[in-house]
Parts: sequence; structure tokens; C-alpha cells
Amino acid sequence: MAKLNGKVAVVTGGSDGIGLATAKLFVAEGATVYVTGRRQERLDEAVEEIGGGAVGVQGDVANLADLDRLFARIRREQGKLDVVFANAGISGVATMGAIDEDHFDRIFGANVKGLLFTVQKALPLMKSGGVVVLNGSMSGSKGFPNQSVYNATKAAVRSFARTWTTDLRGSGIRVNVVSAGAIDTPGMRRFVGGHTEAAEAQISALSQSVPLGRFGGAEEVAKAVLYLASDDSSYVAGAELFVDGGVVAV
Repeated sequence: MAKLNGKVAVVTGGSDGIGLATAKLFVAEGATVYVTGRRQERLDEAVEEIGGGAVGVQGDVANLADLDRLFARIRREQGKLDVVFANAGISGVATMGAIDEDHFDRIFGANVKGLLFTVQKALPLMKSGGVVVLNGSMSGSKGFPNQSVYNATKAAVRSFARTWTTDLRGSGIRVNVVSAGAIDTPGMRRFVGGHTEAAEAQISALSQSVPLGRFGGAEEVAKAVLYLASDDSSYVAGAELFVDGGVVAV
């Protein structure tokens, strides 16, 4: 039997990368999946790529009105919600002296504010057996240079999982974090400059810092999200699952 058969799930930021790979896997495992993205054109393409069982809802998680519209639609069409993958987020690089208010507000707005209110507004639709998976990062446990704001947002995500597990005691709703490392996604490709020879050389050099010696794939992270979202992890709560090739562990 499919691991998410009959379940209703939402994947924020599901139009590419880890979110898209996870939405595809959720649908393959029997779920009806609501996918969000900020760009309507790309979202439409993603929904077509995901296939049956996917519904696109354009919106920005940092905009609370967009979140209200998302969950009102899920309530109207499904009447329940079983799985939340709070995946949407952005990154950014700035030296300590170059951090400005816009840099701080954009990254905290998406990665912390948006994630918090995604979960808060989803909870009234959830019941015992529901699952929340937060998209963290190994950056929340490391001190990567010139990424202090981004690193801090991912440390906050890890903290949310601990506290919300306590807050939801007795509800039967589990909260966990999946924290990816170096994953070959469109976002990573934008960071290194695409698929140029220089970009490939940079990825090759970065891979040397990974104990497994390579970048991961979005599908590998999606499988970890599926584990946390399914009954396979029924006694796992408040945990952080690293999918980083061993970087944080060693």
C-alpha cells in the first residue's frame, strides 16, 4: 500500500528543487498535494510535471493573506490536512558589515515568519496522526562564512521543532526537521553560476568537503521527508534528520 494513501498534504515552495521532488514522491505515494510557489508560470509547469493529485496555489509564505487563502481552499475542498512540509525559503550571502535591513527582513520573513505562520494556520485542519516536517539545513548547525542571517534562520527552524513538539503534546501531531546539506538543485546552481565549466569546478571542489564525496540529489532529500511524513516514523518527534553526506556528523 502507498505510504500516504488518502492523505492530504501541502508542500510550500514546491515549484522546484527539494519541494518539487517531494511533491512528486508524495503524489506517487497516494497523497493529494497542494503545492505553493511565488511565480504562477513556474508553478503551473511544476503542477503539470508532478501530475495527478497535485493542485497549485500561487502565493508567498511571508504574506499571511496568501497563507489564509491557501488553507481556506484546502478546508473548502478537502476539509482536512494530514501532512505539512514547510519547505519554502530563501538564502542569501552578505558579510557582517554589509548586512542591511532588507537582507535581514527578506530571509527571516520567508524562513522564519513564513514557516511559523504556515504551521500555525495549518494546525486547525489537522488532527491526531498529522505530521509537520520543517525544512531546516545543516547551516543551522554550522558557521558558514557570510551567511550569518541565513544560518540563524535555520537554527530557529530547529528550535521550532523542539518547542512545537512540547506545545503539541497530547495532540497526536508530530513535528520533525529535515536538514539538507549540499544538494544539486536549481537554487544551488544559481548560487554557483549554473552549469558552466567554472560552476562544475566549484561543485567538484565543494564536494571534497563532504564525507561521501559528492553533492546529494533532491530526490534523496524527498525520501527522507517521506519517511518523516509517513507512519514509518510514527515514534519520531522533535528530531532533526540530516541529509548532508555526513558533513555535520563528522
